[in-house]
This record gives sequence, C-alpha cells and structure tokens, in this order.
Amino acid sequence: MTFRRYVQARNWPVVAGYLLFIGMMAVGYYYNVTFIQLGLIDLGERRLGLGQQTVAIYMAALALVTCVVALATGLWLQRRPAWRRLQTRLRLVFAVVAVQTALTAVATLITAPLWFLLWIMATAAALGAGIPTTFSLTVDLIPVRDRGNVAAVITALAYFAAAAIPSAWRIEQFQAQMLLLMPGGALGLGVLAFGRFPFLDILSQQHRQPAFARGRFVRMAADGRPRVSRRLVVLIGLMFGIFFVDSLGFLRLIETPAYVASTWRAEVLAPHLVIAVTHAVAAIIAGVLYTALDERHLFLWIFGIFALVHFMYTFPFRLGNGGQLAPAMLYAIAVSLYTVINFAIWADISTPATISRNAATGVALSGWTATFLSTALATQWQVSGMPVMQHLRWVNALALLFFIALLSLPFLPALSRSRHRPQERSSS
Repeated sequence: MTFRRYVQARNWPVVAGYLLFIGMMAVGYYYNVTFIQLGLIDLGERRLGLGQQTVAIYMAALALVTCVVALATGLWLQRRPAWRRLQTRLRLVFAVVAVQTALTAVATLITAPLWFLLWIMATAAALGAGIPTTFSLTVDLIPVRDRGNVAAVITALAYFAAAAIPSAWRIEQFQAQMLLLMPGGALGLGVLAFGRFPFLDILSQQHRQPAFARGRFVRMAADGRPRVSRRLVVLIGLMFGIFFVDSLGFLRLIETPAYVASTWRAEVLAPHLVIAVTHAVAAIIAGVLYTALDERHLFLWIFGIFALVHFMYTFPFRLGNGGQLAPAMLYAIAVSLYTVINFAIWADISTPATISRNAATGVALSGWTATFLSTALATQWQVSGMPVMQHLRWVNALALLFFIALLSLPFLPALSRSRHRPQERSSS
C-alpha cells in the first residue's frame, strides 16, 4: 500500500508517520547542508579569523567525533532491544534536536578558538547520536514500497529550500533560518515523545508487519537469517566514492567567485529558483528509478549518471564560461541522485534489528569520513597553491574512473564464470 492509498483509506496514524518522518529528515538535512557545511566555515574563517587549514582541522574533528558517536549509538541501539522502542527513540531524537537548537542559538556568541572547538565537539556528538536514531525510524514509519518516493520528497524539499532561499552564506543568516524552524520542531517532538497518543501505539507496531519489516534488498539465508553484510560493504564503498568526489570538487568551486557569483550566490532570484527546481526534479526522477529498478540496474543507473554528470559539469567552467548556469544545474542533478539513495538504501538493506547499526555505519563511514578526507585534501591543495584547473582535472579523473568502473561491473560475473568453466570441465 502506498501513501495515496493510506490517505484514501483514511488511515491517519500511518499518514501522520509519513509526515513526521519527512518533516524531521528534510529539516535535519537542510540544517546539515547549510548551517553545518557552510555556516561553520564562515564562523571559523570570517568571525574568528582562523586560517583555512585550522578550520579544516576543526571540521575534521567534527567528522571524526560524529563518526565515533554514530557508530557507538548505532551499536548500542542494536544491542539494547528496549531502546529500540519507537517512543524511546523519539525521546532520543527530541534530546538531539533540543541540544542542536541550543547550540545553534549560541553559535554567534563564540569569540575564541577554544570555545569554537568545544562547540564543534558538542555539535558533532549531537549529530552522531542523531544519525542512527533518526534513520532507524524508517522501518517504523515508512513501508518498503514507498521508501524511494519518500527519500525523493525529503531530498527535493531540503535542496529546494537550500537553493531557493538567497543567502550570503554567513553564519548569522543560517542561524536565523534555523531558529525559525528548530524550536517549534523540538517542542513538537517533545510533546510526541513524552505524551500519550494512541496513534503512536499503532506506529510502534508497524515494524512487525511484512510491508515495513524487511528491506527490499535483504536476502534470507538457508538458516533463515538475513544476509546483508556483503551488500553493506559494497554500498559503503560506492557511497564513499560519491561523497569523496562530490566534496572534493564542490569545496574548491565555492571558493571561486566567478563560478558561484551567478549561481548559488547570485543577487537575483532567478538562478536560485532554476537550481532549486533542478534539484527537485532530479530527486523525483531518482525516486522513480529507485522504486522501479532492481538492485543491480539501480546502482548502475544512479551511480553511473552521477559519475558522468560530475565529470561533465565543470566543462563550461574549464572552457572559460564559469558563470553559466548549466554547470550548476548539472551539479544539482548529480547531488540529488545520490542523496535519494542515501536516504532510502540503509533501511532497505536492513531489518528492524539491524537498521541502527547499518545506518550508522553507512552514513558515518561513507558520508562523514569521505567528506572529512575530501575537505582536508581540497584545503591542502588550495593552500599549497594548486591552480583550480589542475584541481578540477584530478576531480574529473576520479569521476571518470568511477564511471568506467561502473560500466565494467556487468561484465565481471561473466568473466568469473568463464574462468571457472575450464576447471569444472577438467575436474569432470
């Protein structure tokens, strides 16, 4: 049953679960791509006067602590069944959002590097605790058939808002935007987490239903246990490569005024809306692909298109037309494609017992670790004086290598079978 059918059947508790999950994840991701990814850099460099290398080290500490806390929280939730209750996890989410709201409110009061570092540690701890807790709610609130569509809606909402709302990319503006959303969200989560609502009892039992319980890519072994470990390792590798290539290129491009002045930081609204609509359309397309394709073809299409688009989007910039809008639109397509996968895939290779561990491992290692490494490398290249064209050539080479590797994947099983056939014949 899909969301439309739940509405037609007036199954309002399930509909409320959809809306709760979409709202929570969209706001959370908007917080990450604006306040965290861009705002903290501005806070460190402009307000505190720290050098790029120092800020990069601080951001590396943010990523490292986030990864450690996420993995610890994910394993804790997996090993403590009592903590996997829906209302208990809602209380954890409430605590995370409450801490993030307080930290956001005091961000512009920081005046010393030591306080900035301590503030980053607290922010990282909240982020790490929130990753497995929020992602694990997927198995309680979103049925398997709709996870691709829901991921598309979350991605479209978050990126549309991030691109459509003009901003100078300053911490003060990001802070004001988040403080319009977070206090109300924290209050609403608190009411749900500590109140007594019959519809929460209904939602807390949904993970036992076949429509919610087992992810679409989970295979059962002969002994009845789910097999997910090998697939999880492959996905972490793929997502790691995507996050690494993406951040390595984008972090340098946003430091190039000729590129961003007429796109993400344009003074007029039209470029912002074009990028925002492109993000949303690409997200919806990715949601359709995720829902319609099987596992093998899904990865080839989504990751292959990402690699090819990422290879292409810097061409106009490299040819001297960096102010054109087309590269930004291509970039928006690439980012929306893999973000939809990131929101949906971890639940679909999991069961209710393994979702917290898998989400923590996947998001923390593939996302945060890759972003940390690419941030450090991009900053080091820039500080060392590497020209922007040489930087982009390395990024394009990695994207092209990734694309060629994906094209070769369909031929690997055939090659493996052909190698084993002579041995089988000789043994017979």
